[in-house]
Amino acid sequence: QVQLVESGGGLVQPGGSLRLSCAASGSNLDYYAYGWFHQAPGKERDWVSCIGSARGSDYYADSVKGRFTISRDDGSNTVYLQMNSLKPEDTGVYYCAADPRGGSYCPMIPFDSWGQGTQVTVSS
Repeated sequence: QVQLVESGGGLVQPGGSLRLSCAASGSNLDYYAYGWFHQAPGKERDWVSCIGSARGSDYYADSVKGRFTISRDDGSNTVYLQMNSLKPEDTGVYYCAADPRGGSYCPMIPFDSWGQGTQVTVSS
């Protein structure tokens, strides 16, 4: 199983930016798909974005499309989520997830490894 550690959360004003990082450790990580999920206070965890093992295989929830960008650096086994134009409703805990089915359509993958999450607060 993959170990995942998120970082980069914090407090930011509306309209600001943050970049989240997810450091992965394990074997054959180049073949993995990675996802980011968001859990707002008192709500269920929702899918935000994912990226497969193939170039161009990145997908986004409608709520973040055009504002967030997911990327991966297989050399350092790190996945990033660049978040721009942040809104108060983006507040919550962001979780990184991984799954070995990197060639699959990642929005449909039931991710099986999860990090502990990093808090993002968007407030003035």
